[in-house]
Amino acid sequence: MPESRNRDKSAYTPPPSRKPAQVAGSNAPWFVPVMLALMIVGLLWVVVFYVSRQQYPLPSLGRWNLGVGFALMLAGFMMTTRWR
Repeated sequence: MPESRNRDKSAYTPPPSRKPAQVAGSNAPWFVPVMLALMIVGLLWVVVFYVSRQQYPLPSLGRWNLGVGFALMLAGFMMTTRWR
């Protein structure tokens, strides 16, 4: 009975993994404090607007003070998507 040949090369070896073009590292040291500050300042802006019966922080803006507060909070929350 004939004997089967052995393979010359080894079993399948997967190709080396590629790293993404942008290396996933940590954020700059200022990133988290700015992110938290934006969210807190936005929250305080809205709270002050309601507690002061819509007279502060900027009376000339009127109800647009809510927009400013929510925009600050939204900017902070958008930064959380880039946090590593």
